[in-house]
Amino acid sequence: MSTTEEEETEMPIPCVVITSCDGGFKEEELIKHILSSKTLPEPIKREETVDWYPWTINNKYYTADVRLCVVPSTFHMSSEIAQSMQAFIAYFDSSAKDGLEKLLPWISVVEDLSPEVLILVCARVCENGVTRHEAQQWCLAHSFELVELSPQELPDEDDDFPESTGVNRIVQALNANVWSSVEMKDGHNQGFGLISTLVAARHNNPHSRQDPQQSSSLPVEESHVSEETNHTESSGNPETQGNTVVDKASSLPHEQRKVHAEKVAKAFWTAIGGDDDEIDGLSSGEES
Repeated sequence: MSTTEEEETEMPIPCVVITSCDGGFKEEELIKHILSSKTLPEPIKREETVDWYPWTINNKYYTADVRLCVVPSTFHMSSEIAQSMQAFIAYFDSSAKDGLEKLLPWISVVEDLSPEVLILVCARVCENGVTRHEAQQWCLAHSFELVELSPQELPDEDDDFPESTGVNRIVQALNANVWSSVEMKDGHNQGFGLISTLVAARHNNPHSRQDPQQSSSLPVEESHVSEETNHTESSGNPETQGNTVVDKASSLPHEQRKVHAEKVAKAFWTAIGGDDDEIDGLSSGEES
């Protein structure tokens, strides 16, 4: 295979699409928060108003090269961005009554691409603009997580397991994702082969669409997770293992697919000897 052919078949580096529907808040400000930097790095690529910034996620378990991609509007979406988009962060003006309405053009894009991480960001909810109830209802309807950069109510410091807030929560959610560029560190690579297969299958498998009435009749039970885990342990073909789990998940509605993926991830984490305490904070909120 020639070098050109290898480049064409190489999986693109995953990206986090970041957009702002608030004219007074630039996407770059959020990127600086995520990178914990007062200045922006040089963009790796710039196409008109779309900028690609480098970010290497580096935690105790893995490293992953990711691009933080500034996309001002849906008109600037391209096939390259669509193919590499694995997370979507949208900032809106919560002080304006119509703040959420400006996000409507993005809904069809998100539904078509189904990125794993969906985060709705604002400074803080506002009783005279978009209230907490309105923002939470919007998030429930579109499978987003609401994050306030400066919440009025902070978690109780006496709580044994306080929730993360603000930029810390955004970074936590991005760290919890299984990126297609993931490289496991020594001591945490026992399940790397299977995880890699799952990731590759997930990002190469078209999102199947079913009739909502059919999909809603498919329950997500703990027993299904155990059944799939047992199957992957007994099956000798890793490609079959990954595809079985992905086929199962892709038949579910988006919100159930997120919950299902979390349960499968937790099951595999336990199977490879991971500590349950280390993933307690990664709940999707299903039980809250």
